[in-house]
Amino acid sequence: MAHEDVLRWLAAHAPDVPVIAPGASTATVAEAAAALGVEPARIAKTLAMRVNGAALLLVTRGDARLDNQKARGALGGKPRMLDAQETLALTGHAVGGVCPFGLATDLPVWIDVSLKPYATVFPAAGSRDTSVELSPDRLAALVARGWVDACTLPDAGLPSV
Repeated sequence: MAHEDVLRWLAAHAPDVPVIAPGASTATVAEAAAALGVEPARIAKTLAMRVNGAALLLVTRGDARLDNQKARGALGGKPRMLDAQETLALTGHAVGGVCPFGLATDLPVWIDVSLKPYATVFPAAGSRDTSVELSPDRLAALVARGWVDACTLPDAGLPSV
């Protein structure tokens, strides 16, 4: 039902945002990037976690990694990733299709600043083979409590050549 919940949510809140079904898996960042023909950084992955006992979602660019120190500062405590069962129970979406739309529970959603440089990004659409394309600002306006800086980019801290 997760994909249908996303479709209903999009119809009510963003009817101009079409669902993309590329005919291939979008369950991982690498699969989604290949299926959609974009760089992995433009895949907007949704991380489900608890901070100080409260569940929340963080949407970040596909190749970014959660930085524990930055996340503590941005989110107010140490993040603990939810397991697949708890993620499904709280979001209504199975791992591989987790997105910030059509949630089973009213969870706070935060958007990582790592998505800001891109004109459009591709979050999942509630299934392991669908996505949507929208600007990071539109994504934030639709679902987020705000922007945070909680991740490290893959080239951060590496010496330049």
